[in-house]
Amino acid sequence: MEQSTSVRTAGRGGAASGYRPSATLPFRAEFRRQAARRRTQLALGFMVLLPLIILVAFQFNSGNADRNRNNEFGSLVDLAVSGGLNFTLFSIFVSSSFLLVVVVALFCGDTVASEASWGSLRYLLAIPVPRARLLTVKLLVALAYSGLALLLLAGTALLAGTLRYGWSPLRSQVSAELPPAEGLLRLLAVLGYLAVVLLVVAGLAFLLSVTTDAALGAVGGAVLLWILSSILDQITALGGLRALLPTHYSSAWLGLLSTPVQTDDLVRGAISAIVYATGFWTLAFWRFTRKDVTS
Repeated sequence: MEQSTSVRTAGRGGAASGYRPSATLPFRAEFRRQAARRRTQLALGFMVLLPLIILVAFQFNSGNADRNRNNEFGSLVDLAVSGGLNFTLFSIFVSSSFLLVVVVALFCGDTVASEASWGSLRYLLAIPVPRARLLTVKLLVALAYSGLALLLLAGTALLAGTLRYGWSPLRSQVSAELPPAEGLLRLLAVLGYLAVVLLVVAGLAFLLSVTTDAALGAVGGAVLLWILSSILDQITALGGLRALLPTHYSSAWLGLLSTPVQTDDLVRGAISAIVYATGFWTLAFWRFTRKDVTS
């Protein structure tokens, strides 16, 4: 009698009857958990606040004619106040090289390491949540919040810039004046390319997150390695080896502003980013599924 009861209450492979691995740790539940965290609220809040800070700074600095004219892309600063599209472009320009890197590293590097540092990771696995599913859900949620941060930055800048400076054509140093509708499409393409490039940061931070129990180490390590790659990319003595660096094509989105659009570096940059990100994520899954989780 006891044996028959045991057979009825156990599923295939010895699992309890009714247990479905795919039903554990739903995406929606993890999304809500991360939304309740202070770091998520502060990061997303700052994405909204930054364009407003820039807008106020322009108001106080409207009489200053020296706007980084020696910089190759100084026209982005000069033209930022000429319309909402140009203000959005400027906000993306000043954020893409560091701030967005930090935000993506924060979401993707903190997601697993923080659970380990709190001692809750082993309890999640004891529910039981399959390791591959846990990583998949956490990665998807981290990527969702990273994408949301990028959209909040651009959306707030576009709304605030349009209300303040109007709906004007998009202008830049490398292109003719683009009508607002086409300019908006170009900006969306820029956001899309940046999202692809930042997958490298997401992959690297996620790999470090499953390797260490220190969330700060995972986030900081990803940012520092990205900065190191950027520094090496400036050393011309490396020649063609620089093309192998993940940051080499990080500014290729400027080709989307040219007339006609320059797509060669965009394609190379997208392929490079996807290859790097896929490699980092593969290593992360391989490492975590074989890791002895004690925290």
